[in-house]
Amino acid sequence: MNFAQIALQIPTLLLPRAGIDLARWAVVACDQYTSQPDYWARVEARVGEAPSTLRLILPEVYLGAADEARRIQAIQETMRRYLAEGVLASQAPGLVLVERETARRRTRWGLVVALDLEHYDFNPGAKTLIRPTEGTILERLPPRVRVREHAPLESPHVMVLVDDPQHLVIESLRSEPLEPLYDVPLMLDGGRVRGWRLEHPMLVQWVVEQLARLADPALFAERYGVTDEPVLLYAMGDGNHSFATAKLIWENLKRAAPDPAAIMNHPARHALVELVNLHDEGLEFEAIHRVAFAVNVEHLLAALATFCQAQGSALTVIESPAWAAARQHSAEMRQPGRQVIGFVAKGRCGVLVIEEPRLTLPVATLQVFLDRYLADRTDARLDYIHGEDTLEQLGARPGNLGFHLPALAKEDFFRTIIRDGALPRKTFSMGEADEKRFYLECRRIVP
Repeated sequence: MNFAQIALQIPTLLLPRAGIDLARWAVVACDQYTSQPDYWARVEARVGEAPSTLRLILPEVYLGAADEARRIQAIQETMRRYLAEGVLASQAPGLVLVERETARRRTRWGLVVALDLEHYDFNPGAKTLIRPTEGTILERLPPRVRVREHAPLESPHVMVLVDDPQHLVIESLRSEPLEPLYDVPLMLDGGRVRGWRLEHPMLVQWVVEQLARLADPALFAERYGVTDEPVLLYAMGDGNHSFATAKLIWENLKRAAPDPAAIMNHPARHALVELVNLHDEGLEFEAIHRVAFAVNVEHLLAALATFCQAQGSALTVIESPAWAAARQHSAEMRQPGRQVIGFVAKGRCGVLVIEEPRLTLPVATLQVFLDRYLADRTDARLDYIHGEDTLEQLGARPGNLGFHLPALAKEDFFRTIIRDGALPRKTFSMGEADEKRFYLECRRIVP
């Protein structure tokens, strides 16, 4: 069942058959804990030989490993085996209302749907109904493409935001008498997730009508104070590169199709996501921090000062006696016309104060510099870190330098994307790493 005007499909889901241990089936998004192989080792130990989405994904901690090709082949073979052995059971077409509790006592609500990739474009400046909110790093797509292009299944960690301050699309469904689908404790401090089947035609129609209301061009223009601006209904929250991968494969399928009309009914035209309301009380935007590995700290900071000077700005490095003090100073010193970024290295920490920055966001200033600085340093690398404790731990290791960034205010999120376009990559995170979406539902992406 398709509602093309709002890029929505009611999907036919696959869920583990009765008797499968869902606590070992569900694992966290593949793009988390990318510098913590010990986390994924613990997941491996927890899963053991049980059926699990761990066997259906490539954790990014293993990207570039010598056995990457073998891992990808094993993923696709496991998908086919799970289908052949009946590990996954087909459900009636419908949506899933999701309640996610986290270890931080936060609860958010979501709605599992399929979105039409015909209404999405990850190229800069695109004004599609579904839009990326951060820059898409094309170099990150090939390994994801290799996983998905011959895969019969998808299992999503993508979360997509809708701007619904009246809480009508998702939260209003909480009072409906829905059939329970699953109730799962999530491994390694992941919290808990519950899901309910939503298939009644009147409830589906309610969701469609409320999304169509948000997509009304006149109301959209009035709400955001714009004219002649195409509607933005869905903004990527988490999983932008996975969604971009699905788009890339869909475009490849269309180009290779002998019948351009018939291919439009291919299941790969849509991609499974969880919709989340930007205004959900359980949703918090967390900063995504940076750690530069294998660098000379003094040289990097000196280069940053030179970069700022060339931009018409000025950098001051202020040392702090302890990491807690550095974080406090970072929050206290922020003011208009100034950017403050905390830093931590072996034996030292403090704040970087940039006066009169040329770019609006601290993350933009830092990212532009780091992209240039690290471009010709083959031994160095940059990673994106969720959580202050992990940042402190990694940044304090010899040869590393960690950068603590402020969180993005979500109240102006949609308006910023509409007016300014995509944010710098890895600008924000919807919660900490263990609050990310865990893989659970699956869907066929081949006929």
